[in-house]
Amino acid sequence: MSDGAQFTHAHMVRFERHLPGSPALAWNFLADTGRLPGWYGAGSIEPRVGGAVSLMGAHIRGVVTQWQPPGRLAHTWNVYNPGDAVSSYPESYVILTLAPSGDGTAFTLEHLPIMDQFVKLNAMGWHTFIDMVEAAVRGEPVQAREHYMEQNAKRYGVDLSNPLG
Repeated sequence: MSDGAQFTHAHMVRFERHLPGSPALAWNFLADTGRLPGWYGAGSIEPRVGGAVSLMGAHIRGVVTQWQPPGRLAHTWNVYNPGDAVSSYPESYVILTLAPSGDGTAFTLEHLPIMDQFVKLNAMGWHTFIDMVEAAVRGEPVQAREHYMEQNAKRYGVDLSNPLG
């Protein structure tokens, strides 16, 4: 054991997308889980710092760390297997940022750290989320999650029949 610092690197996924409309319009789809049920599933985000995050039937749980409507929402991200009281995965952080940009909104999503074996899956999943948000903000019908995931699985080289394989 050493008493000196250890320097390591952690994977992170970062997306930037230009959305039509104002940050307030996009915020509604990020902060209100009922507006995008195809992604969030049964869940809620309590609208305050320290608020509970429960998504996809409590498969994802966390705590809001930043609540700054309509510009920034950040929360912890913990993955729970069915029936588990404690997550067997390390905690990570999701940061969603919206800013006026020209005739629309600059949307940035960051998620870190990402475990090595989940890098491609994570990129596929968040790309799917952003595609769904963009469709919703445009006022277009939001397709089922699987529709976008099939497209993005090809983009990131994920075999949906064996995603960790």
